[in-house]
Amino acid sequence: MTLDSPETDQLSERGTVSDRQRVLLVTGMLGAGKTTALRVLEDLGWEIIDNFPVRLLDRLIDSAPIADQSPRPSLAIGFDCRTRGFDPERVIAQVKALSERSDVEVNTLFLDCSSKELERRFNETRRRHALAADAPVDTGIRAERELLAPLRRWADLLVETTEFTSNDLQRVIRERFSTDEPDDLTLTISSFGFSRGMPPLADLVFDMRFVENPHWDPELRPMTGLDASVGDYIRRDPAFDEAFARIRDLLLLLLPRYRAQGKAYVHIAFGCTGGRHRSVYTAERMAAALREAGFSPTLLHRNLGSRAADLLEGGQRRER
Repeated sequence: MTLDSPETDQLSERGTVSDRQRVLLVTGMLGAGKTTALRVLEDLGWEIIDNFPVRLLDRLIDSAPIADQSPRPSLAIGFDCRTRGFDPERVIAQVKALSERSDVEVNTLFLDCSSKELERRFNETRRRHALAADAPVDTGIRAERELLAPLRRWADLLVETTEFTSNDLQRVIRERFSTDEPDDLTLTISSFGFSRGMPPLADLVFDMRFVENPHWDPELRPMTGLDASVGDYIRRDPAFDEAFARIRDLLLLLLPRYRAQGKAYVHIAFGCTGGRHRSVYTAERMAAALREAGFSPTLLHRNLGSRAADLLEGGQRRER
């Protein structure tokens, strides 16, 4: 039932839309990030219970005093294949029943990850898989994936964490589950090096590798896009000014529309080979241009501190 549903005035005396208990079930593959997600939710003001027997969820919700005048805190329940009495089909049936109640809003978050990455994480931490005590970890992962398949299909929200760092997952959870409505568009502009991997959470990515590369000037190589000499070198490329202007105009067209559609966060990333020269300079210039247009971007340089390496830039050396 939505907030503007015509059935709103037919809610039972047990609760109204404004005081419905918000419940989030957090589950998924072992090693996919459940603990991190619950920790962020707790920071956001959610009440957290981990490894909770889901069969007792009705009893937990009913134990809170209905007459309490203060808003009931959002509740996040963590569970996985290790939880006592875990039965995915039973969990789904229980969630369906809870969804019919007028005093509860219940959703399910499933955290997934590729089997290969999960195996790497288990081996790195030297942990045993709960379903493979005396067998290789990949055996346990396969068994767990088969067990959780119905719950994965049922979940309202699926977050794939294979390419995520811990910070990436924290950002996703904050964006999706913060109980505070952002007052305005939160804009992030970043630079990165393609040779060190794509940023997994960027909304818009611009490849600046078409610009002449300062790395191959011996005097500029140890510098970065923050240095004036590097900026002068990049601006001398005849393609830069026109490309920059077109990207700026595109962003000035899109950002107000994102804001009007209620999008709370936008991440714009500029990439070059190593993430130290062209992408850094462009990100700095774009952040300044958008500030002049009335936005307040946060500026991040992911690979600015990385060492300059001929091996990373080798492909472009052959082209220039």
